[in-house]
Amino acid sequence: MAGDTGMAGKVALLLWAQILSLTVAQTTHLYVEPPWRPAVLWDRVTLTCQGLGTAGATTWYRDGQRWEQKGSYSLTVTQKGTYTCDRSGTEQSPPVSVSDEWLVLQVPARVLLEGDTVTLRCRSWWNKTLTSVYFNHEEKYLKGPKDGTELSLSPLQLSHSGHYRCQGYVGYGVSVWRKSEWVRVKVHSECRDGDREA
Repeated sequence: MAGDTGMAGKVALLLWAQILSLTVAQTTHLYVEPPWRPAVLWDRVTLTCQGLGTAGATTWYRDGQRWEQKGSYSLTVTQKGTYTCDRSGTEQSPPVSVSDEWLVLQVPARVLLEGDTVTLRCRSWWNKTLTSVYFNHEEKYLKGPKDGTELSLSPLQLSHSGHYRCQGYVGYGVSVWRKSEWVRVKVHSECRDGDREA
């Protein structure tokens, strides 16, 4: 009797493991090239949807609406918006934003680990002249004007997590002061292998 109970427990554990492996296998990923977030429209941005299913069974969404059904697993972006995708039998991917704002702060589109060297880039609309750049971490100024358009965080620490933005003058001839949207930076401890969402 006790042996039967033990066998039933092992079968239940095996079934649960199979369900978990199927759930993991059904995850859809959306990769962006160049690998920055948010992406900017004036770069040649390519999105690649990877998950289960055949290459011809990719469905694309922009701003929550179906954009292209049963299209290619790869897409060259021509309009700003928030993109997701799914493949047959998978859930929708995490979103990727493509911006067309006057000023955009970009973070590398990868998991950021303690000890890494990371550069944040302040980008002006269609690469117009950008001067007198300031960076903020939450409400704290990190860098004064005339220090360039990039901010290096090295080595990364957990305290670097938070929201960042940049500000500066954009334009040719007549320049206008602009502020980027806030971008979230999340630094992961190398010890926490399960915590991998950027």
